[in-house]
Amino acid sequence: MERIDRVGHRPYLIAIDTGGTFTDIVLLDRRNGRVWLEKVLTTPADPSVGSMEGFHQILDQAGVPPEEIEALVHSTTVATNAVIERKGAKTGLITTRGFKDLLEIGRENRYDIYDLYLEAPDPLVDRCFRREIDERIDRDGHVERALEAAETVKVLKSLQRKGIESVAVSFLHSFANPENEERVGQLLAEKFGSMYSSLSSKVVGEIREYERTSTVVADAYIKPIMVRYIGGLETALKDCGFKGRLFIMLSNGGIAPARQIAQDYPVRVIESGPAAGVHITRFQGELLGQRRGGEGMLSFDMGGTTAKACLVKEGVPAITHELEVARVHRFKKGSGLPLKISSIELIEVGAGGGSIARVDNMGLLKVGPDSSGADPGPCCYGRGGLDPTVTDADLVLGYLDPDFFLGGGMKLNLDRARRAMEDLSQKIGRTPLETAWGIHDVVNENMAAAIRVFSAEKGVDLRRFALVAFGGAGPVHAYSLALKLHVGWILCPYGAGVASAIGSLVAPPAVDFVHSYMSALDSLDWNGLNGIYREMEERGRTILNEAGIFGSDVVVTRSADMRYVGQGYEITVPVPFGDLSGSRQTLEKNFWDTYHSLYQRHLDGVKIEGVSWRVTVSGPGARFIPQYGHGGSTCGGKKSEKQIYFRESGGYLRAVVYDRYALKPGFEAKGPAIVQEKESTVVVGPRARFFIDEHLNLIQVIS
Repeated sequence: MERIDRVGHRPYLIAIDTGGTFTDIVLLDRRNGRVWLEKVLTTPADPSVGSMEGFHQILDQAGVPPEEIEALVHSTTVATNAVIERKGAKTGLITTRGFKDLLEIGRENRYDIYDLYLEAPDPLVDRCFRREIDERIDRDGHVERALEAAETVKVLKSLQRKGIESVAVSFLHSFANPENEERVGQLLAEKFGSMYSSLSSKVVGEIREYERTSTVVADAYIKPIMVRYIGGLETALKDCGFKGRLFIMLSNGGIAPARQIAQDYPVRVIESGPAAGVHITRFQGELLGQRRGGEGMLSFDMGGTTAKACLVKEGVPAITHELEVARVHRFKKGSGLPLKISSIELIEVGAGGGSIARVDNMGLLKVGPDSSGADPGPCCYGRGGLDPTVTDADLVLGYLDPDFFLGGGMKLNLDRARRAMEDLSQKIGRTPLETAWGIHDVVNENMAAAIRVFSAEKGVDLRRFALVAFGGAGPVHAYSLALKLHVGWILCPYGAGVASAIGSLVAPPAVDFVHSYMSALDSLDWNGLNGIYREMEERGRTILNEAGIFGSDVVVTRSADMRYVGQGYEITVPVPFGDLSGSRQTLEKNFWDTYHSLYQRHLDGVKIEGVSWRVTVSGPGARFIPQYGHGGSTCGGKKSEKQIYFRESGGYLRAVVYDRYALKPGFEAKGPAIVQEKESTVVVGPRARFFIDEHLNLIQVIS
């Protein structure tokens, strides 16, 4: 891998990843790969405050002026939190006459057929703020009833009088012909300039009215929030001397200009934060090459609020084109608001350092999904938290050092953690130590169970995968999780606690678009399809040009959602680049090959149809060999010894405590051990040995 030495004229890149509990910051000198790391508490009331605090701290640490920063890549939970907490803009919906109640009707599916009191998610737009217009486009895109300007202006005025700040427009079959939606957009811009607008044909030009409407409503709901947030961040950066570009991480794992995304497609940052972490796993795979062997890597990111996992096979993370947000029941599929956007496919579990432990109605110990977050945080933070959490349990078990949390920058209160265990232990009839182990084990089993189900659905044997663990709590729990999953190889990157921010730096600029055009392959309008791809690719190139990516650096990848005629759902199939005229046989073969790889069969004599046509336009990500600036130690980095608890070994074991910053490449030792760094702590179990590779990764091998 080549070390990056020039892109633009300023030498430094910076990434800021805002999580639920902590904000992580990474600074990179592209001339030599030197990396600086920082971690600060998130400020939930205004996440930009914590971001700017970390920005200044890391520049002070490195002695770098803001004027030397070429670009800042930001991943954030602002959009997600606005939807989950229902703190978005006051939004209206304009739709085709007769479709006003689509948000409630949905698909009429029951996500739990045995729940007699099943609760559906509340729509983001109240019924009193929805309006119908007498217009109609048929399924082929023909205008059956043109939109009347007078009626539209009247409708918009009624929404304005209601104090609506943002308007979503979703007309029937607008993916086939956006003419009527675009006319509403023009009228909004001409006569109602103070109102934000989102058009479904622009945000997500796909079939399935409910999902498309739900997506554009979410886009309109968060647009004013994201525009103000990004605008405020840009102003704060400019005021301190920053002259570079501001990028934002998208749910699909690409990065794009923050202002443009906030103004045009804010719904695409719904999974911004979780997506960034997967890139550190992909990046580590590139650094290691084929040395590890096996089928791929399991990305495991455990922070203060949630744990996320993703399968990365052959250097490519799993991608989905549908996701849900704001679920009524967090881990019940179908209980949330559906979004038709591309996103890295993540398994998410309500398991983080701040996850709260409690006793349920049956007297059983439960952990999560509710979290203490950054404020007040776990009991041991001493910030007012009263409920026992995973971090409190890990502290009692000896895995965390109360005097070296955040490198000593934040002291943990062991007595408070022990009292929290005592209070809970009385309810379950166990000792405080057994209670702490129970919390640790239950949260690990919660994560393992979710990962087992997901890997089984994908036909993956996890025994042939390596576990890449990061996040503040990931390396603490990786060993126990690996035992449950029968994974024998664990990689903890240097600076694991801020690895998501490092992942942001290696993420490529990338945007994707989709356009639904349904047709059997034997009757497809190839010229029309070429035009669809040409238009989407031009939109993508325009955004990448804004990011400074031009010419041969732009890579275009095509795919299509296809199915046998008569089927209800599609599979994603690769599509060749260039003029598609005469490509019928190629598309048929690609469909058969993909279908066979998924279902081990294909059907002869059944027509194939294309439904939606997709394109991803991307550029090169930063390529560098990280140099963290810490040398080795002749004493092997040994700091002390301490007692840590492992139930599998019958209780307490004496473990060596190592200073991560003093471990040289090539260093080897056996567990049990604790390896400390400022941003995280690695727990090495009694069945493992570990070594430091040439990139300062800590690798555990379990026997």
